[in-house]
Order: sequence, then C-alpha cells, then structure tokens
Amino acid sequence: MTIAAHLFDLKRTAFVLWRPHVTETPPALVIGRFEGGNPPALANRRQFELEQSPDHPDLWRIDAIACGLLDGETYHYWFEVTDSSPAGAGRRILCPDPTAFSVDWRLIADQRPAAVVKVENGRLVGCDPGGETFAPAPPIAPAAAPPNNRMVVYELPTSWTRINVHGDPQIGVGTFRDVQALVDANAVGMNFADTAALRAGRSHLLDLGITALELLPAADSFVEREWGYATSNYFAPDHDLGFPIGNSSPTPHADLRALIDVCHTRGLRFIADMVMAFGTRAAMEAVNFPEFHIDPRVTPDDPDAQQSTGQGIRNGFGGQLWRYVRAVDTYDPVGGGIGRLVPARQLMKAHLLRWMSDFAIDGIRMDSVNNIANWDFVQEFTDLARRTWRDRGGSDATFLVVGEELSVPLDLLRQNRLDGLWNEDFKRMVRNVILGRNDDEEPSFEWSVRRMIDCRLLGFVDGAQAVNYLGSHDVEGFRNERLFNFLQNNGIVFTEERIKLAFVCLLTAVGIPMIFAGDEFADEHDLSVSHPPKQRDAVNFDRLEEPFRRRVFDYVARLVKLRTAYDALSVNDTDFIHVDFNDGKRVVVWRRGQPGSDRQVVVLANFSDFVTANATSPNAEYRVPNWPATPGGKKWREITQERDIPREWVAREPIFPWEAKVYALVDA
Repeated sequence: MTIAAHLFDLKRTAFVLWRPHVTETPPALVIGRFEGGNPPALANRRQFELEQSPDHPDLWRIDAIACGLLDGETYHYWFEVTDSSPAGAGRRILCPDPTAFSVDWRLIADQRPAAVVKVENGRLVGCDPGGETFAPAPPIAPAAAPPNNRMVVYELPTSWTRINVHGDPQIGVGTFRDVQALVDANAVGMNFADTAALRAGRSHLLDLGITALELLPAADSFVEREWGYATSNYFAPDHDLGFPIGNSSPTPHADLRALIDVCHTRGLRFIADMVMAFGTRAAMEAVNFPEFHIDPRVTPDDPDAQQSTGQGIRNGFGGQLWRYVRAVDTYDPVGGGIGRLVPARQLMKAHLLRWMSDFAIDGIRMDSVNNIANWDFVQEFTDLARRTWRDRGGSDATFLVVGEELSVPLDLLRQNRLDGLWNEDFKRMVRNVILGRNDDEEPSFEWSVRRMIDCRLLGFVDGAQAVNYLGSHDVEGFRNERLFNFLQNNGIVFTEERIKLAFVCLLTAVGIPMIFAGDEFADEHDLSVSHPPKQRDAVNFDRLEEPFRRRVFDYVARLVKLRTAYDALSVNDTDFIHVDFNDGKRVVVWRRGQPGSDRQVVVLANFSDFVTANATSPNAEYRVPNWPATPGGKKWREITQERDIPREWVAREPIFPWEAKVYALVDA
C-alpha cells in the first residue's frame, strides 16, 4: 500500500510552494541543469513566476508542462521568495523546496542547496542528484519483524573515527554504505573500507545480534556529519551520508533504500530518529518564519515560547524552533482541503508519511520531546504513525514511537501520547551501582538495583515503554561520557568486569535495551567531550580488534542473543530472590520469567570486591537460597561463559569480584 500526503499528489505534475508569507512580489521557480565545475553551476537557468492555485489559494504553483522540461532529464531548482525571517529584511533569496525529496549541496545559492527532481513520462519524480530514481523500500516481512518486547536497539552515530599512523584521531562520515557493511556480510565499507569490522565476510551487527538499528538523524542536515541533530531538509535523506568517497555524485536515496532493504531482509527493524523541536536553515525560515518558527527570546510570553513541563524557555541549539500552537485557516498538505490547523504540525506529519512510505521505517525516536513543547502535537504525530502502520498491515507489537526527554515525563505514557520513553534513570542508576554506590535518588543500594532492573518500580507499566541504555550519543558533561571513560574517570583502571556487569544489568532488566555503538566493545573517546562540542563523539570500529575489547564484544553478543530469543526476558515477570549485604558483600539475585515455568533466567550479580574463599578450588561455593526448581527434562546453562551447570552445583557456584552470572533453563 502506498502512503502519501495530498501535497505529494500535486507535486507529481507541478512545482508547488505552500503558504509563502510575503507575496506582494510573487514567489518564483528558478530551474536549470547541474553543470560540473569548480565551482559547479546551474546551466540553462530559467525563471518562472508562480501563481496562486484556484483550488487552494495558499498554494503557489506552476505546472511542469509549462516549464518546457525535457522528458528523462534531471533538474536542479530553487524557489525565489521574499525572505520573511527576522534577519532577512525582506530581501529576495533562493531556498530549496521545503518538501524536496532530494537536495544537492554541491550546488548552493544563498547558503542553501538546490532541490532535485526528474521528469519521467511527463511527471515529476524524486531522484538522486545524478538522476537515479528509486522504488520505495520494501517493508519488513511480518514474520521477520521482532516485536517491541524482543528488540535490542543499536544507536549508531554517523560520525566515525580512526587513528592515523601518527596516533591522531581522524574523523570521517560513516555513510549509508558503510552502515550497510555492518549488516551485510557481502558488502564492504566505502569511507571506512579498510576497517576490519566492515570487510566482506563480516557482519558486525548480526554477529552482535541486535534486532533494530537506530541511525542518528538520517534526514538532510547542512552540518557536515558530526552529530546529526541539525535537520535542514526534512523530506530528503542526507546528502553527506549518501556521498561516499569514490562517488561522482551523491546517491542518498539509493544507498538508504539499500541499507533498509538489507536490514529488513535480515530481520532488523529500522528506527528513524526525528528532530522536530527545531530546524537548522530549514526553508520555511525564509518562506514563512512568523507562522512556522519562533524566537522565544523575542516573545517569551508567546504560547510557543515555553517548554511543555515548566522547564523554562525553549532552546533552539543554534536552530529555529518550530511553532506547534498557533493555528490559521489554510490548506492541509496531508489530507487536502482547507481548515483550521497549525501549519508546522501538518508539515511534520507530511514528512512522517514520506519516511513511512518510501523508507518503510519500523519505529520513531522523537528527539527532545519537552523542547517540542506541545504534547497535543506529540500525540497527533504518534497517532498518525500508528494508524499509517496499521493501514499498511503492520501489527501494534512491531511499531513504536519513543520520546527522548531526560526528565522522563511519564505522563506522556499515562495519557497515551507516546508508546515509550528513553529511561535516563536507568543510565544514572547503572553507573552508580557498578561503582558500588547508591543511586543519587535512592536511600539504599538494594533499592537502587531493584528499581534499575524493574522499570515498573519507576512508574512504567510495561517493559516496552522503557528504553534502557548504559550510554547514548549525549556524551557531554558529568557522567555522560562513554562507559569506558566514565569508569576511568572514577578511578577504575581494570574496566572489563564492570563493563560486563553493566551489560548484564542492561540485557536482563525489564525494558527495551539500547546499545550506543562502540559500547559493545568498550570503545573510548578520541576527542574531548567537554562543552560545547558534544556532537564531536565518534565511534572507532578499529578498536574491536583489541583482545580485551573483543572479549567484551563476545560476552555482550551472547547476552544480546539470549535477550532477543528467550521468552523469560520478553515478559515483565521479575522477582528478587536473594540479597546479601553481609561482610562487605553487595550480592543481588533476580529471576526473570513466569514462576514455575520451564523458561526462566536467574541473574547473580556481585556489585562488590567480595570473592568466595578459595574460589578456584573445586569445592568452593556461594549458596543462593530460594533458587527456582529445575523442571524435568531441563538443566541450567550459564550464558556468559557458555557452560552447563551440573545439577549438584546449581545455586552453589563460587563468585568473583564485580562478576555477574546469567543462568537460563534449557533442554537437558
């Protein structure tokens, strides 16, 4: 089923600009052909004045047939408008089509890229700048789609690094094709072709066992790919991510589609990271700033100026905040017709339909929910995404809209405005307990562990509502650095045991585990993460070849594969069956799975320096009372070391400092 906004139908035969703010001088289409050179140029430039649509006065358009375009040719174009931004002073400027499916930063005017379109059989179609057209990405097969309660998400930055022969970090763009090489064993990297993890014959992400890929924002950004959170062209995949070294022209559509196809073929869901609080050099800043954007410093009493939960004025982080409150009577680009609506809401909904239709995304991570500052819009967006997913035959269990807000506003879940939230509390808690400390907000160590492992004790209702993580792309500031650096900064030199312990907590806790790329092999920072350049973090896949880091990776991979396949970790059932704080010990044992079933997991976690006396002796033991019975035909297997436990040693094995053991019932 093809999903489309009404505006997309109009754009098949005409160049269309929605709701320009200043029209005393009508907007115009400036169009021509890309001509390579130093610098490139727009050849055969022509300009056509747009006219108001008789059906929708807010739409200014010109039919493609009236422009004398040649069938089979690719064109670059801008709209010339009277700049409505506070800094524009009413000057005429060129800006890309706000709903362009493709842009080309090789050809810029007024610091903005040209939009790109192709004529095929008399119709305007989306294409890459070299003219390559694309078919929509196929959705994941229903039988292959991992449900939300069996997902392990991999959060991948698009800024990667390697160390050169002089020992200096070299930052580069991990393009869509490089990411594909992490999934497809038959593919090789492009910008990072010499990185072992991306070589043919290897599939880093399948070896790890994750079931969902969340690429940092894949929509186009004017910023060279350091971080991704500066979206400029919401309807277009990113130019840089689709322009690997060796390409003569960018191919973002073809490359992103191929990546998603590979993910879906191998049972990986693709989660889109969407930045909708603010845009950075987005076209609507020029086309209609007053109705689409706001500078809250100028009008702090405006309903669009404040964050949604009393956290103060909104922050555009160098971009321009979108308006989600002020309504006007205007054309609806999603449904067609004219009505009372908020323009920016409908623009973002149209961009959602573009990504669901052409890129078959399987979930959404909504950035900075409080800074979006409108929970009604958050709910409208979630409802449209879910309704669209159902209309194309998807099930509720295989789609998720998750919000990111570090204060974890659970009312968004209680009011059914989102499906889930990032659980920042988990990150804070796990980083405390692997240092042997109580959580900042808990009076006891025991309850620090209990609340960390069972998110229902924090107010979540179901594990699929909470996305747990040890770290994320937000690496700036106190306690936010990569896990490896966090431990070193706290005086922990021998990090392997505690990193493994942290991953046991992550992958056996109630909730959806998310792994920040590189943490699975204890990656560390190559650049400073002190203020302000938090976007400068990058993943270094070359480190995977170091023996210590390979051991961590193999350990984590075993846990990930248990987490995605084992029934006991897909349900909420959790019991704490043993706590031992005697004689300097901090040992906590929890059971996952339905009591009495033949599918249970028991986790023994030692958050202390305690070691069983004569631990290497064959007779050394640490007894755990209340251990679940072993059903007939079953045995216990310790997952992290891949070994079966003799019946006489169940609940009696010795323990070592900062060690976790994960036992699962398996067939005897």
